[in-house]
Amino acid sequence: MTLKASPLLIAQVTDIHLLASVKEELLGLSTEKSFEAIVESLKERSPQPDLLLLTGDLSQDESVESYQRLQEKLKPLSIPSYWLPGNHDKPQVMQEILQETPISSDKAFQAGGWQFLLLDSTVAGEVHGYLSPKTLSWLESQLEKAQHCPTIISLHHPPLSVNSDWIDRTKLQNAEELFSIIDRYPQVRLVVFGHVHQEFDRWHRGVGYMASPSTSVQFKPNCDHFCLDEIEPGFRLLHLKPDGTFETQVERVTLTHALNLAATGY
Repeated sequence: MTLKASPLLIAQVTDIHLLASVKEELLGLSTEKSFEAIVESLKERSPQPDLLLLTGDLSQDESVESYQRLQEKLKPLSIPSYWLPGNHDKPQVMQEILQETPISSDKAFQAGGWQFLLLDSTVAGEVHGYLSPKTLSWLESQLEKAQHCPTIISLHHPPLSVNSDWIDRTKLQNAEELFSIIDRYPQVRLVVFGHVHQEFDRWHRGVGYMASPSTSVQFKPNCDHFCLDEIEPGFRLLHLKPDGTFETQVERVTLTHALNLAATGY
């Protein structure tokens, strides 16, 4: 599926954590208002992103209402949007609701000469990530079919450690299996993920591994225990070029809120 001629401008939006009620808050922050600020920032951008990658934890409570409101808020943007689940999500409910234009449940597509592959790294009832043998086999088959397309892979859980012990305990548990596949397909240029609620950018075996800030609460980097950061919510922009190279930057929004900085978890 070709959305627009290259180069492409992609926005990675992640860890929205919407709740069933608009009145509920997460650790002192209205995730409803923070996501609305992100949507408004995307709306005001010129040029607007060609597509959105929603990399998990779109809901905090797996509620039908949270996914319905997500869909309602994205519709006015008219930007093609693709999603994958995080550990706070309910994939079956997402599949039922998040499929009305401009939202698509497709997990493999092409745009601007790039191949996009979205992986489900969730494990039912667990916080950590794991890629099933079926998912890994599917990934390899997709890479085999499009060896000449620069490729971006998306998932929720970080394959690499982010130097925060409490987060690293819940990262992707079988990352080496993912790396071994990526090593065989040099067209893979980028792997983007959520879960860490902070900016992360590292090269590993010639591939860029990047996380975006959350659109909701932020986690302070380099902490052994749960620790909130007072930095503002944000998203990542990716400029994908026809030759397989890319540029990226993180954008943040201004938001007034009073975090519960004494929180020890969520």
